[in-house]
Amino acid sequence: MAARRALHFVFKVGNRFQTARFYRDVLGMKVLRHEEFEEGCKAACNGPYDGKWSKTMVGFGPEDDHFVAELTYNYGVGDYKLGNDFMGITLASSQAVSNARKLEWPLTEVAEGVFETEAPGGYKFYLQNRSLPQSDPVLKVTLAVSDLQKSLNYWCNLLGMKIYEKDEEKQRALLGYADNQLELQGVKGGVDHAAAFGRIAFSCPQKELPDLEDLMKRENQKILTPLVSLDTPGKATVQVVILADPDGHEICFVGDEAFRELSKMDPEGSKLLDDAMAADKSDEWFAKHNKPKASG
Repeated sequence: MAARRALHFVFKVGNRFQTARFYRDVLGMKVLRHEEFEEGCKAACNGPYDGKWSKTMVGFGPEDDHFVAELTYNYGVGDYKLGNDFMGITLASSQAVSNARKLEWPLTEVAEGVFETEAPGGYKFYLQNRSLPQSDPVLKVTLAVSDLQKSLNYWCNLLGMKIYEKDEEKQRALLGYADNQLELQGVKGGVDHAAAFGRIAFSCPQKELPDLEDLMKRENQKILTPLVSLDTPGKATVQVVILADPDGHEICFVGDEAFRELSKMDPEGSKLLDDAMAADKSDEWFAKHNKPKASG
């Protein structure tokens, strides 16, 4: 399992302008690449929507050695109902705290030197007011689970993750492959994904994908998308399998070799995003016709 690694978390966003401002100007992330698609993704990367959409990857550095965010935007959808499934991303960046204060982006100190803030759409981020030189500022993604032990059996025994920390009393555990990138937090009353549900992605050697799919079949686990090839115009074709854990969290495993090719940073990424936002007149159209955009 040493060759497996965490890649990104997928968010659905309704307001690209404000979202881009948050990730670029508040968090200080860079646009790594931006792509526009005319129809929905075969692996439902953009959710259960068939129309035009875009994907923007943002992070503190390339996906080869940084955990990043994938922002999916469905044209015509203005917002998505939040559930309790995604509990936040924690990152260490005194610069992000400073940026938020300067831009008057709301911050709430929830522990000494730790500030809670929200990306547009209500997604929570926890900013630690310190710097982490020479490494990725993103520390962990926290997901809600209804039965911690059942989830640990799935993530560790089936997906091969290692437990780094476990606190029975607080019903939480830190786990991962090469590092402790995933936190599972027990919640009462079940996990609700609503419409804003995201997806966490990992890579593994491509040859492991069929075996992973077979294992899930043998264990009667949910496979949302059987092994499929995904095309990006002018870029590498990648193979993916999409799974669901006991609480329905979507998990994408992608073939590492082709993904490293696909995920190379595009120096034009930021400009492509800005051009796409400038060309997207949907907000103006809905305002002019006095109609609200659809809710996801």
